[in-house]
Amino acid sequence: MGMIPEEHREHLKSELKTLEKPVKIVMFTQEFECQYCGQTRKLLEELTGLTDKVKVEVFDFVKDSVKAKEFGVDKVPALVFIGEKDFGVRFYGIPYEYEFQTLIEAVKLVSRGQTVLSEHTKEKLKQIRTPVHIQVFVSLTCPFCSMSAVLAYNFAVENDLVKADVVEVGEFPPLSLKYMVMGVPKTVINEKQEFVGALPEDLFLEHVLLATT
Repeated sequence: MGMIPEEHREHLKSELKTLEKPVKIVMFTQEFECQYCGQTRKLLEELTGLTDKVKVEVFDFVKDSVKAKEFGVDKVPALVFIGEKDFGVRFYGIPYEYEFQTLIEAVKLVSRGQTVLSEHTKEKLKQIRTPVHIQVFVSLTCPFCSMSAVLAYNFAVENDLVKADVVEVGEFPPLSLKYMVMGVPKTVINEKQEFVGALPEDLFLEHVLLATT
């Protein structure tokens, strides 16, 4: 039995036909110690079987450590989404259940290379001159997490100085403890600003701007 249910495949094929430009997903794996790496790889294989516009490259986190460092990847499974360029869009963990939508939205976003943010938000993001690291902690059973994840991805696409990591917190207990993740989605920006819940675009932007001061 496949990871993508048969009844969803035709709809997904239609959705992926709207992709504007090719997308490459770079996956870092480590089969020996990574519980969900095999399942993540299988999921991506099924996804690429539905469209010729998405390709996957797989690297070993240890053997290809130079490549991992190049992409700033520090844990596995890791997915790097690349369109015309590397927009700084990352997913750590298996993008399944509710987070499968985050995977699809990431693919569509980097294929487009353009965001759906308001003009006000775009102008404010253009003014950022220092690096911004957004981490959105999610769980596979959270119906609201994908909203925060995709919003963070839009911010990253809009400004090259903004990087967005979405982390499936159940797979990385040390990070859960470090950032005291008691509820999801939890967003941490530059280790300075943090909040819990799916905030609207304008409030999310406020926290990003505060983290740059």
